[in-house]
Amino acid sequence: MDKAGALTELARELFSDLDAERFDQLVERATDDVQGVDEISRQWLRGRAAMQTYFDGLRGNIAGLHSELRDPTEAVWGDVGVLTATLEQTYSLGGRNETIVAPTSILFRREDGKWKFALLHSVPLPEATSS
Repeated sequence: MDKAGALTELARELFSDLDAERFDQLVERATDDVQGVDEISRQWLRGRAAMQTYFDGLRGNIAGLHSELRDPTEAVWGDVGVLTATLEQTYSLGGRNETIVAPTSILFRREDGKWKFALLHSVPLPEATSS
């Protein structure tokens, strides 16, 4: 496994598009059969059209997006690759500030010589409480 490489750079570009609200560009980086889930939708998004609809719904409702990938690790097997990392993200949704820490997996597939993401799965963890 490679600690940092091409997939790490691609993942950082994905989150850069997200942070800049370049949602159309982000969706273009996806496979047609992309699947994803996150803490806002609380459901699976299946297919590029569903992802586009989801992001269209975020326009004007989300602000101050900032994402950082920590401890990325990637592996590549031919035309398939996976990146695992911890996503640290802040944003404001409907005027409410949010901060998440989420183990995240991104599955990439090479199509026509170009990497696209086929699965984006983030699991926000609740803050640890003291006993």
